[in-house]
Amino acid sequence: MDLNFTPEDEAFREEVRAFLKEKLPARLSDKVRTGKHLTKQDMEEWHAILNERGWLAPHWPEQYGGTGWSVTQRFIFEVETAMAHSPRVVPFGLSMLAPVLIKYGSEAQKQHWLPRILDGTDWWCQGYSEPGAGSDLASLKTQAVREGDHYIVNGQKTWTTLGQFADHIFCLVRTDNSGKKQEGISFLLIDMATPGIEVRPIRLLDGDAEVNEVFFTDVKVPAENLVGEENKGWTYAKYLLTYERTNIAGVGMSMAAFEQLKAVAQCQTRNGKPLAENPMFAARMAKLEIDLENMKTTNLRVLYEAGQGKAPMAESSMLKIRGTEIRQEISDLMRRAAGRYAQPFIGEALEEGFNGEPVGPDFAAPVSAQYFNYRKLSIFGGSNEVQREIISKSILEL
Repeated sequence: MDLNFTPEDEAFREEVRAFLKEKLPARLSDKVRTGKHLTKQDMEEWHAILNERGWLAPHWPEQYGGTGWSVTQRFIFEVETAMAHSPRVVPFGLSMLAPVLIKYGSEAQKQHWLPRILDGTDWWCQGYSEPGAGSDLASLKTQAVREGDHYIVNGQKTWTTLGQFADHIFCLVRTDNSGKKQEGISFLLIDMATPGIEVRPIRLLDGDAEVNEVFFTDVKVPAENLVGEENKGWTYAKYLLTYERTNIAGVGMSMAAFEQLKAVAQCQTRNGKPLAENPMFAARMAKLEIDLENMKTTNLRVLYEAGQGKAPMAESSMLKIRGTEIRQEISDLMRRAAGRYAQPFIGEALEEGFNGEPVGPDFAAPVSAQYFNYRKLSIFGGSNEVQREIISKSILEL
């Protein structure tokens, strides 16, 4: 594949920039730029703006509401929206469930659920990990027993990101215990308003309750909400995870964060000189820039493979490993650049409308929270250790 931008690509980039300048609310971009917490309404607002323009689902087929963009155009869009500090589009329905439905769902499921994902009617969350079944996901124990035209679900999910906002959850459940653990898993769509579901928040190191535990007690789910075939859910789960890992890598977000880091390194000083001139700090930044350029190329390869209808397991695992390490390294260098101003952690300072006195330079307010929050990145979506095993088995055919 040709990695050079064509004149048409450059024209598309200008079109995206013009759109962002006109339609991205300054209030939202300021919140993202300064690390403020986004509300559910903030995320829904940006979702609606993109949907109105027809640019919400670049990776979907055009027949279901996709853009028909090339791989390069999708890459440009990801980078430009990140550089403009637009809110992250919540990925669970749009970028994780939707590809599974498009590939494995029934026509009735596609016609019902896909338009509701686009127009924001449904807010989805992911029910994969469980206590004792995170990286070893196939060990999950949440049980779904078929009773007539329904399944009865009992069990627990954990680390459910933004589950407090969700009205639907896609779940991996165990429907058979007789064979290998991967062979008895099914993929169910569950309405969060169903009796028997309880959501409990989990407070993270950064002080925010971003993730949750979800408990199921005799939850009744229509059998028509089974995606694909019973006991074939492991196949669908692996397909979904390639999209999740690409999203976790956050190439565009890393590029935007690195640009901010370079600007900070020029204005923050140590011993009377800019940090950019400190040999150790500059060496770490140089390595970061090289790694980031390599990751951009890998990201284009993964997008190309996905556009060909393939599930690039090894490539998406590579991207997840390097992407999460790069984001963690950027957050560490930003914390170091903030120096003593990164130490005070004032949670209220990250909320809209905070009127207290700023502590240090503007960029310093969120760096401590981001540093602690990003520790999770190398574990979420399958730990980086597991990703290395996937790469070994896939490429070396072990």
